Amino acid sequence: MNKILLVARREFLTRVQKKTFLLTTIGVPLLIAAFYAALIYFQIKSTDHFSIAVLDQANVFSGKLENKKNEITFKFVQSDTTTLKKQLDNHTYEAYIYIPAGFDITRGDSVELRSGKTLGMLTREDIERTIGKVLEEKRLLMLNVSKAQIDSIQHQKDPIKFTSVSGQKETDSKVGISYLVGMIAGFLIYIILFVYGTMVMRGVMEEKVSRIAEVIVSSVKPFQLMMGKITGIGMVGLVQFLIWFLLVFGIQFALPLIFPELASTVQQQPMPSAGAQAANAVQSSGGLSHFMEGLQTINFPLIIGCFIFYFLGGYFLYSSLFAAVGSAVNEDPQDAQSLLFPIMMPIIFAIVIMTKAVNDPNSSLAIFGSLFPFTSPIVMMARIAHGIPEGVTVAQLIISMVLLIVTFLGTTWVAAKIYRIGILMYGKKITWKEMIKWTFRKS
Repeated sequence: MNKILLVARREFLTRVQKKTFLLTTIGVPLLIAAFYAALIYFQIKSTDHFSIAVLDQANVFSGKLENKKNEITFKFVQSDTTTLKKQLDNHTYEAYIYIPAGFDITRGDSVELRSGKTLGMLTREDIERTIGKVLEEKRLLMLNVSKAQIDSIQHQKDPIKFTSVSGQKETDSKVGISYLVGMIAGFLIYIILFVYGTMVMRGVMEEKVSRIAEVIVSSVKPFQLMMGKITGIGMVGLVQFLIWFLLVFGIQFALPLIFPELASTVQQQPMPSAGAQAANAVQSSGGLSHFMEGLQTINFPLIIGCFIFYFLGGYFLYSSLFAAVGSAVNEDPQDAQSLLFPIMMPIIFAIVIMTKAVNDPNSSLAIFGSLFPFTSPIVMMARIAHGIPEGVTVAQLIISMVLLIVTFLGTTWVAAKIYRIGILMYGKKITWKEMIKWTFRKS
């Protein structure tokens, strides 16, 4: 055990003391934060105003059109289309709306907007929403629906209330944030398995090719060398992610202090997100205040605890296999790629299941993926974000953890058998068939 810790300490200090570690651990998050701060600054300080002239000869809008964001302004004019086209060419207006005198709202006539340049998708949606709301009110009023009735219909919130069996309210913001948290956590585990697993494999390959391993195994058993290397690099990854976690939360609290206008800007427009479902949920929930309320419903201590467990479990499971591959190959990187394919397939398969699990955490495929040890580190994080027992039951979580531990012990035993022979074998192209034979070879 002492020799494993010595090897782990060496691997940890060797990587942590490098300048590249400090650059990637501290510099990259700060660079990303500076990039987003610049985007926020230019979004707040350089908001473009879109001016639209309205020639309403049918008096459909009664001389009044308002946009909630104040980024699009409607100006009613008494002119003709020829003059408006000239003003469009002169950039007096970005677009104009012409409503002829024969416009009949009861027939469902369409309002025509002409612009001198292509409109963005968000601008088009904003204009359609503003004009469509007014036209809908006009049609309802012509059907003898009172203004009070229209307001009561439009301001009705949550026509359907979703609650769990325990009585907990399932809001759109909670579902949307659970989607985001599950996606982010799953992708982080995915990145960990690839990046740090590959780092273990390359470290083993370098020591084998440089013949340093021959010197080390004279005083350290191959199994101790492999476990020390895996443990040391794993601690590097854990420290790196803890620093990233602290930096991300620190920057998140610092941004509102740097940009006081950020809160009001976010409240006026929908929150951007990685998934369309989450975007719609947060947009419909009413902006930043409901977004923060949704965050409070997420059990972050549970998620962080499970993330650390599945980070370590998934890393140790796959890194032992990566180490076995690294010990079996020589200088040719193509040999490593051919041997890595069976190891990488479950990870890719887990990402596919995760995209299903974040939307439907209780589906049969999601349950299977969260229990199967080779996919559970990624898929379970997508399910656990929805909470217990809504997203995953306690029994399923315990079974998943136990299976992951048992499988890790099994893969470590197999990898150790392969590592012990492969680390000292040179000049032969190794296949999986040959590596399986090593597994059952007696010491």
